Amino acid sequence: MSIVLAYSGGLDTSVAVHWLKERYQTEVIAYCANLGQIEDLEAVSKRATAAGASEVIVEDVRDLFLHDYAIPALAAGAAYEGKYLLAAPLSRPLIAERLVSIARERGASAVAHGATGKGNDQVRFYTSVRALAPELDILAPVIDWEMTSRGSEIAYADLHGIDVGVSKTTPYSIDTNIWGTSIECGDLDLIDHAPPPDAWQITTAPAQAPDRATTITIEFEAGIPVALDGRKLDLIDLVSELGDTAAANGIGRTEILESRIVGFKSRGIYEAPAATVLLAARTDLEALVLDRETLHHKRSIADQYAELVYYGYWFTDLRAALDAYCARLAHRVTGTVTVELYKGSARCIGRTSPKYGRYSSALADYEEADTFRHEAGAGFAYCWALPLTEGVVTR
Repeated sequence: MSIVLAYSGGLDTSVAVHWLKERYQTEVIAYCANLGQIEDLEAVSKRATAAGASEVIVEDVRDLFLHDYAIPALAAGAAYEGKYLLAAPLSRPLIAERLVSIARERGASAVAHGATGKGNDQVRFYTSVRALAPELDILAPVIDWEMTSRGSEIAYADLHGIDVGVSKTTPYSIDTNIWGTSIECGDLDLIDHAPPPDAWQITTAPAQAPDRATTITIEFEAGIPVALDGRKLDLIDLVSELGDTAAANGIGRTEILESRIVGFKSRGIYEAPAATVLLAARTDLEALVLDRETLHHKRSIADQYAELVYYGYWFTDLRAALDAYCARLAHRVTGTVTVELYKGSARCIGRTSPKYGRYSSALADYEEADTFRHEAGAGFAYCWALPLTEGVVTR
């Protein structure tokens, strides 16, 4: 029996390589998805080998992640509890899918992850793998082993000569990818205090951001961002460049006391500079190109989509159906949005869609060019009010 482990290079998964190999007397294949995280993946690969992995697979899945996971969530307007843009939860089904694929290719009988028993990720990995490959065993060493604290894991690592990178020095649990960064633990658990300044990883504090606004334009084709300031870019480059610009302007910081899958509240802080700007711009463009009823109905699915992602229900018919619904409307989401970035805010200040825009200045203005038939307004208002008045007894 061999085991394919989702490997991040942090404390838990570095210890897990050695522990799994020792516990099950088998080979451990470490799989690390390159999702655009800030870690040095060459160093991560060497760390996995040093910890005892028989094989280390580092795979660039950034394009797949953005096109097949992040962009559909963006199209749905998904933000868990109205705040969290789901960078980490969106990556879990992709990682699970790759674990399953590699396990089948290598003839492994189990996959493993480094999530804790009270974390969200253990549910996400479990549900995703079960949906894709119910025949595989799903191992959770952090839940099963005898170590009960971060300190005891570090002691285990020291005893067995396991390199855990920066895990010894940071009090925070940090997860990063090209779509955003999640930060938990440490002093963040003191919910009556502001997040410590050193907890934020990639964004400039809004108060320290430039005193002059930065104005950018984002062009969308069928709902996908394709150009920044008039320059056509592939999705990886566009998100990366936009993220750097937005982060420098203090954009994308979120703090949330979130309702975890397992039932309790926890505080997390998140940084999603590119995603924040793209969501604002796409939402603004939708307001221009979608009719009222469609626009309002589409916005009603955002919370449900976010919950499906957060809860680990990616591989469900409902999520696929919601994606199909959003894809049906996406062709209209074509145009350009101008966004002003200034000290933590992203404000849409201009938008255009020559092909699909529904705005008519001739109908909207009140000047001589007004073409609205005002005399029709009285009859319309009468009919509109009928449900409120017909058959009602006056008191």
